Amino acid sequence: MTADQIEALFTRADGTYAFARWGRPIAPIAFGVQDETLGLIKGAIEAVCALAGHETTDMDPELGSNFMWFFFRDWDELTQVPGLERMVPDLEPLVARLKAADANQYRAFRFDERGGIKACFVFLKMDGALADLPADTLVLGQAAQSILLWSDLAFAERSPLAVAGQTTVLRPEIADVIRAAYDPVMPVAAADKTHALRMAARLEVANGA
Repeated sequence: MTADQIEALFTRADGTYAFARWGRPIAPIAFGVQDETLGLIKGAIEAVCALAGHETTDMDPELGSNFMWFFFRDWDELTQVPGLERMVPDLEPLVARLKAADANQYRAFRFDERGGIKACFVFLKMDGALADLPADTLVLGQAAQSILLWSDLAFAERSPLAVAGQTTVLRPEIADVIRAAYDPVMPVAAADKTHALRMAARLEVANGA
């Protein structure tokens, strides 16, 4: 990918550049699903983390679980989750906006003092569109979209996933960006578009250009 293409992946609708990666091992938990789906979620997270060279763990020392997935049928169910309003500020106005937009998914992030991701909340309203997706495709897509702070427009027109034979996988260019983003020489967070140039340089090195 070119620097301009990478820049677009992290440039938000308001024109600001915002990049962040996880600054700590990921400890996932899921609510509203059966054990077999929880296994798929953990497997997808482990696969994406292995690609990034990042760690997973059973317990975050500060938060317990820092990657929380919520599956539900109606957005109003979120306002009934005990303590969720403490973790997701302005939860009720957020739910109202998501209902008005007829959204079926949302990801909320929290950040540490360096700007790295310290927690992520994935909200999935299992309406027709999401319910019709194969579970492994759904969870891999969400894991990929949560491993970095992507632009809100990054995957609006094209999924981060592709089909290879009978298997759903990450698009190769997206996998490359994730790998480059977690290179130890790269910062955990960036708000300057020159970061995209550095990312492009890492891709060139990785691809032997």
